[in-house]
Amino acid sequence: MGLVEHRQELFENLVRLRRAGLAMPGNEDLSAVRLSLERELGETVSRRLAARALGVSHTALERWIKAGDLPVVYTRGGRLEVPVPALLDLRDAVDADRAQGDRRYALAPAMSRQREAARRLRADDLQPPRGDDGHARARARSLAYHRVVARQLRRPMVDEARHVLHRWRAQGRIDDHYAAQWEALLARPVDEIREAIAEESQSADDLRQNSPLAGLLSETERKQIIERVR
Repeated sequence: MGLVEHRQELFENLVRLRRAGLAMPGNEDLSAVRLSLERELGETVSRRLAARALGVSHTALERWIKAGDLPVVYTRGGRLEVPVPALLDLRDAVDADRAQGDRRYALAPAMSRQREAARRLRADDLQPPRGDDGHARARARSLAYHRVVARQLRRPMVDEARHVLHRWRAQGRIDDHYAAQWEALLARPVDEIREAIAEESQSADDLRQNSPLAGLLSETERKQIIERVR
């Protein structure tokens, strides 16, 4: 088995584990195995592997990347790759469309939904920053992002955020103080989580700066927030 095939197998197993986690939320064994696979696969995959995982041509994938609908990041080696979390979300959407019998244009329906969701962003969620400095702008965008997440939040999204928090803790990427706060918050009912992440206060601002809910919106929605909250 070549390297690309091995990495694709890792990705396919991640898809299966994440779906199993939806049926058994909070299962520590599943979470531990998933964390191990994520560590081996890494945070990004090549565009070639992403195209294979989605069942589309490399040309089709590049078209969506250039349109700004699929995020890409530069690796330390200078390669432009696709973040694994975004690819997992898109794979779920594509598989759901195919299960409904739409097999001609694998990415088009999912991308159309993302664009429509971005167009529907509510003006009252996208308040201008209170100040002209970069910190005020970043704070306003974070608040807008989490208000949009709050409107969409469902229990599976909360479960995914709990796994992200678990991964960050294992990697030492979040302070214990904020990790404990998020852990307590994500254990609360969904309605209470929605209210807390959309709250306008200094403590909520601080919590949002260390948010495991980051990455739950599509690239199109994220860019729309950045564009409209200036």
